[in-house]
Amino acid sequence: MDTEKLKYIIGKNIAAYRKRCNLTQAELADKLNYSDKAVSKWERGESTPDIITLAQLAEQFGITVNELIQDPDALPEHAGAVQQAMGKVVEKTLKRKADKNIILGLSSILVWFVALFLYVVLSGVGLENSWLAFFYAIPADAIVLLSLRSAWHDFRWNRILISAIMWGALVSIYMTLIVLGGINFWKLFLLGIPGQIAILLWFRMFIPARKQE
Repeated sequence: MDTEKLKYIIGKNIAAYRKRCNLTQAELADKLNYSDKAVSKWERGESTPDIITLAQLAEQFGITVNELIQDPDALPEHAGAVQQAMGKVVEKTLKRKADKNIILGLSSILVWFVALFLYVVLSGVGLENSWLAFFYAIPADAIVLLSLRSAWHDFRWNRILISAIMWGALVSIYMTLIVLGGINFWKLFLLGIPGQIAILLWFRMFIPARKQE
């Protein structure tokens, strides 16, 4: 089976399962963080979702990825070589995705373990307010997750993680000023307003263009 026919089959299946779930193209696109134009291209067979998105589509429809990529008119034992190869690629990709999630989880645990370690040690030597370490763990955790995901070219959570870094840093500084200096400098959070707007505009400028392809 050639790739053009596979595109057509995948597009046909996406449209059929979408309608079965009573979803419009716009509603399905919103659930996947894509544009409705991208979904329309998939269903017309003009383009194909990437492996991760195929897995997300299958999960959304309550089916397996193999059901999504196989010809509904063909018998399972007569599935094309391209479909079989693609199914194997999907299985390997999902396994790598699970491994990456484990790495992300362990990295977060490590950050919070360091914060807990600092708290125990500093409080043990009589240093007051050592609990501030937990506030600084928030932006630190976000930085670690952002670095790992960017290294894997997974940019879906970048907007949230960058926002967490900014607001986490502001909260940490604010709490430090209150606890150590007795200064209630709440105006510090005003800096987060233009910062958040800049983050939203930045991703607004780049993400939609990539998703529509």
